[in-house]
Amino acid sequence: MQPIIQIASLSKKYKDAENFSLTDFSLTIYESQIFGLLGPNGAGKTTLISILCGLVKPTSGSFTINNLMYSDNATQIKKTIGVVPQEYALYATLTARENLLYFGSMYGLKGRDLKNKVSECLDLLGLLKFADKKVETFSGGMKRRVNLIAGILHNPKILFLDEPTVGVDVQSKNAIIGYLKKLNDEGTTIVYTSHHLKEAQDFCTDIAIVDRGKIFAQGTPDSLIKSTQEARNLEDVFIALTGKELRDDV
Repeated sequence: MQPIIQIASLSKKYKDAENFSLTDFSLTIYESQIFGLLGPNGAGKTTLISILCGLVKPTSGSFTINNLMYSDNATQIKKTIGVVPQEYALYATLTARENLLYFGSMYGLKGRDLKNKVSECLDLLGLLKFADKKVETFSGGMKRRVNLIAGILHNPKILFLDEPTVGVDVQSKNAIIGYLKKLNDEGTTIVYTSHHLKEAQDFCTDIAIVDRGKIFAQGTPDSLIKSTQEARNLEDVFIALTGKELRDDV
């Protein structure tokens, strides 16, 4: 496998913040991995993904995506990545189809190809019969599936997912995970964050456990479990590395 994301000594300190959100953070993600970034609230996961997507500038350090430096190739890189945020990035008063046609056009898709892609994705995620219903009438699981489609219409080489199954029913969760595995089988590299550790253990090929802006452990789910004393699952590993202290913040 070839590296597709390479992060070198990345640090980030927000204005007026007491501490760094990321400190000398280095990581390599390879093509076709399903890479999980797991950590408590405030660990630095969202900051890292925001930097990789070009939404936030690092304080220091560098990274490449698909062998391109973001600072010199932002437009080209944006065409190769897809982003599915935790919050719904949808227009509630538009239909599912109207939302997806709009987002697809933002990626430069148009005409029959765009219409066919939208219908195909809606069908694969069980939403085609609701395509012309307003999103404001949808359940949380249905919105989550439309949200996912909006991020993959342009066939991104890398897909960033922030809590893609939070707050959904079991059936929607299975549909989302099944579709993501299909995308990965077809060559899409997935970078995923979640607080659902059982889901991450079953879904991810590789994992980094992050806390206080640093990587505490990295490896396959099985290797992390085997290397942690008395760990039976990924949750035991997570608690052993990050502790039981509550991470409430306001």
